[in-house]
Amino acid sequence: MTAATLNTSKPRWSAASGSNRTRSLWLAGLFVLLALFVFLSVTVGTRDVAWADVAAALGGAQDTIGRAAVALRIPRTLLALIAGGALGLAGAIMQGVTRNPLADPGILGVNMGASLAVVVGVAWFGMSSVYAYIWTAIVGAGCAAIFVYAIGSLGRGGATPLKLALAGAATSVAFASLVIAIVLPRGDIAGGIHSWQIGGVGGATYERLVPVLPFLLAGFAISLLSARKLNSLALGDELAAGLGENVAVARAVASLGAILLCGGTTAVCGPIVFLGLVVPHVCRLVVGVDHRWLLPFSALGGACLLLAADVLGRIVARPAEIDVGIVTALIGAPFFIWIVRRQRVRDL
Repeated sequence: MTAATLNTSKPRWSAASGSNRTRSLWLAGLFVLLALFVFLSVTVGTRDVAWADVAAALGGAQDTIGRAAVALRIPRTLLALIAGGALGLAGAIMQGVTRNPLADPGILGVNMGASLAVVVGVAWFGMSSVYAYIWTAIVGAGCAAIFVYAIGSLGRGGATPLKLALAGAATSVAFASLVIAIVLPRGDIAGGIHSWQIGGVGGATYERLVPVLPFLLAGFAISLLSARKLNSLALGDELAAGLGENVAVARAVASLGAILLCGGTTAVCGPIVFLGLVVPHVCRLVVGVDHRWLLPFSALGGACLLLAADVLGRIVARPAEIDVGIVTALIGAPFFIWIVRRQRVRDL
């Protein structure tokens, strides 16, 4: 019996070890892909820049047009890197908290809640401070998340994935209508608000990026530390509670991390949709459902996708540009339809 036990346990250990090795290889490959997109983001644009100009710009030189272009692209690249990672991670957190395959900061109305709060602050209270933008967006994102979850919890069966998706979609439409109603009579702010509403990373500066970093870093830390709790929640509330997990606290802490990420990103970039839906699904196909692997993969995958979307938006419309919010929507909408068909509505 001892020999049999040893013989049956060894393959399991080997399979787990092999799986972790495979995930590590995928992770290394993702880092290489991220480095490639960072390089393309710095060098590709309306003007092609040589590597010598890139190196000179990194050294602080701005005495040629090429070097000046690179100097402008570096903060843009950093913003796309951080915002993409934040949205990818927030999407994975929301899918884990709600156990909803359709969860996404855009679909659940969280981004639009942050957007509405910022628009109200600008139009009615003359808000102009960067920190005011950030705090207002975070509060708006949190209120929208609570509102959607409360609406989705009404009725028989509680907060089912389908009810949450429908409540989030309805909330997003309602908030978008309110934004239009607020901005329409305000011609003095309409242009800037409409441009910001599309969602993009163009025009990024260090002055815009630095104030939001503490909020995003806190969101990253809280979210990544919630991985084990999300694994427990995936087993179901009753089983998670039986394992000693405080279900309400686990959900609240993980949600706080996602809200910080969504609110901070929306304040700087505007609402960027579908990225938080696409990335976790693709990463789940690669690394499985273990959130200890899924969360970092989603963050890196989100950064890669947003950088790639930004580079693509610069190429396809030269000498003009297409904002990343439009590119991610064009990618995400068909993916959303595929998920709905794959999951089947009655199973959600």
